[in-house]
Amino acid sequence: MEPSNDVTLDIIITNVVSVFRTRCHLNLRTIGLEGNNVIYRPEVGKVLMKLRKPRITASIWSSGKIICTGATSEDEAKVGARRLARCLQKIGFKVRFSDFKVVNVLAVCSMPFQIRLI
Repeated sequence: MEPSNDVTLDIIITNVVSVFRTRCHLNLRTIGLEGNNVIYRPEVGKVLMKLRKPRITASIWSSGKIICTGATSEDEAKVGARRLARCLQKIGFKVRFSDFKVVNVLAVCSMPFQIRLI
């Protein structure tokens, strides 16, 4: 019988990427002019909007698709996405929060053994 090594792994989630739809067309120029903490990128066709709490960066397209990055949990990603939708509603768009899903989770951990990469 092998001796049991009770080693616990500390897994730390560093980034959660989520997507949702607003179900309406968004005028990027209006968001760029009236929104807070925004970077308008007309050559790429999107607006970057940052929230301070939760700390999230969102890529907004005129089709109404929004990608949120930077959250550290699924709940934080959902709260940030809903706050973002609320910001767009306050600008004057008829935003409806729908089709929310987490598409990627990035985590780091330190392994108790060496990994040899060839």
